Amino acid sequence: MACLLEAPLRISVLSEVTATSRHYVDRLFDPDPQKVLQGVIDMKNAVIGNNKQKANLIVLGAVPRLLYLLQQSSSSMELRTECAVVLGSLAMGTENNIKSLVDCHIIPALLQGLLSSDLIFIEACLRCLRTVFISPVTPVQLLYTDPTVIPHLMSLLSNSLRTQEYITQIFSHCCKTPEHQTILFNHGAIQNIAPLLISPSYKVRMQALKCFSVLAYENTQVSMTLVNVLVDGELLTQVFVKMMQRDQPIEMQLTAAKCLTYMCRASAIRTDDSCIVLKTLPCLVRMCSKEHLLEERVEGAETLAYLMEPDVELQRIASTTDHLVAMLADYFKYPSSVSAITDIKRLDHDLKHAHELRQAAFKLYASLGSNDEDIRKKITETENMMDRIVSGLSESSIKVRLAAVRCLHSLSRSVQQLRTSFHDHAVWKPLMKLLQNAPDEVLVMASSTLCNLLLEFSPSKEPILESGVIELLCSLTQSDSPALRVNGIWALMNMAFQADQKVKVEIVRCLGTEQLFRLLSDPDTNVLMKTLGLLRNLLSTRPHIDQIMSSHGKQIMQAVTLILEAEHSIEVKEQGHSNVKLQLAATFCVSNLIWNEEDGSQERQDKLREMGFVDILHKLTQSSDPNLSDRAKTALQQYLA
Repeated sequence: MACLLEAPLRISVLSEVTATSRHYVDRLFDPDPQKVLQGVIDMKNAVIGNNKQKANLIVLGAVPRLLYLLQQSSSSMELRTECAVVLGSLAMGTENNIKSLVDCHIIPALLQGLLSSDLIFIEACLRCLRTVFISPVTPVQLLYTDPTVIPHLMSLLSNSLRTQEYITQIFSHCCKTPEHQTILFNHGAIQNIAPLLISPSYKVRMQALKCFSVLAYENTQVSMTLVNVLVDGELLTQVFVKMMQRDQPIEMQLTAAKCLTYMCRASAIRTDDSCIVLKTLPCLVRMCSKEHLLEERVEGAETLAYLMEPDVELQRIASTTDHLVAMLADYFKYPSSVSAITDIKRLDHDLKHAHELRQAAFKLYASLGSNDEDIRKKITETENMMDRIVSGLSESSIKVRLAAVRCLHSLSRSVQQLRTSFHDHAVWKPLMKLLQNAPDEVLVMASSTLCNLLLEFSPSKEPILESGVIELLCSLTQSDSPALRVNGIWALMNMAFQADQKVKVEIVRCLGTEQLFRLLSDPDTNVLMKTLGLLRNLLSTRPHIDQIMSSHGKQIMQAVTLILEAEHSIEVKEQGHSNVKLQLAATFCVSNLIWNEEDGSQERQDKLREMGFVDILHKLTQSSDPNLSDRAKTALQQYLA
């Protein structure tokens, strides 16, 4: 029966669509140009604020006809302009509307319209383009397909306040990659947009500012150029500082703070510059307070976290500004019973987005606590902080889970916290759970944290070992991601340090000698270093050496020989002589094996002599690196003793 009902229902819906909207589309085909124009104007009035009507007209094929009329040179300028206005109105509907417009090739048609000499028509085309491009479903690459488009948009900037507002908004929404930044930079974006920062129009100033924030993000070339730009005789940095003043709109304060943050992170402004310490940092801390809107608090916290991430001094200043650590605790109580939100719609929106506050707070705590022990202590002593992190590790939002594990990783750098809060809250349990089929980004951060929890003084080490972690870590060493391979082998290295024989044998069994070989010829030097560290920890006491060498001796010695004799590439040498570090680590392994005071050392020495180790050690005594030379001499003395 369902099948029989389905078709008549579809027909009735379509007939309703046809009845209410068909006459608007029919009038677009009238032979009288005046009637066509009136039809377009009537259509414009019918669709304003009416999403259902917009969808109906799109279904009935209004878009191709409007685009045809817009592109016809025989159409009057007024008709072409009205067509652009209606298309702009249709674009303000749903994402499906935008998809339909893009599929009908609206973007090339509107870009073509910009070649007109009529300013009002150009503005209507730009307004529609702006609406299409700010939608997340529009492929921004469409702006860069034709290389003449960007220079032409730059040339239109000076035409009017509207062209300035729309074009800068298009640029800031379509600048998503370093390649986009370079194209805009090379076509004079900085010198063309800088004067707009002192425009009489707030909208123009704001869009120009947003443009600079996306151009400067992680871009040294842009940031270094911006530092020297003058706007009406004043340095751009000072213009940004004025825009951060408390009497400016919050949106402007925040975006100016982002511009200075990005320039600072790109090393164009020093971290101890007064515009950062006395202006940008306090402005961002201010944005975290509870009187601001949710979006402002999220953006303020995330930008502040990014600003101070690499700088311990900024972390210390921030931690003592406006009780920031305690202020962030409010991010977890949102919205509170005393919430100032009386607008029900706003409250509903904020409840749906409260997870963004938690994510931002975790990120900022991670950044604050990444270097300083006192700040970490302050964070862990904040009410219910460890419980909140543990809850965050199992939240449904992947972004919150990632931010929570970043925060945990930051705190796990503290010996004190590993011994106290981490143990008291058994954080290793949710962490281990998180490591089961998580995305790589989460895996990297979670496995880095696990490395710290497996250090010898960490009380979590024993329960983690009992939870079957060795297999998990061995599987990480086979990952395509170098960061995961490093973390896997690093955690095994920490686990093997002063471990009992059973654990060491299990590591060797689970990892397998073939995988050990692969790791010792890994293209990533960090993987090599940690693998040698693992070997050294596995071969650290006589009974362990004997047991492991009796079953895997030949392969292990071949692997160590491989490292000692390896000629690492010029690139590696240029990176700071990592090969010397590798040879040093390998020589440590050899020393452990041949130490005279240990039983069985004579047999091992004979075996190594057969394999040519004495000659290699002689060569290494001539090394220009004093540590390596001394270590090789010490090893040789074992042969002479």
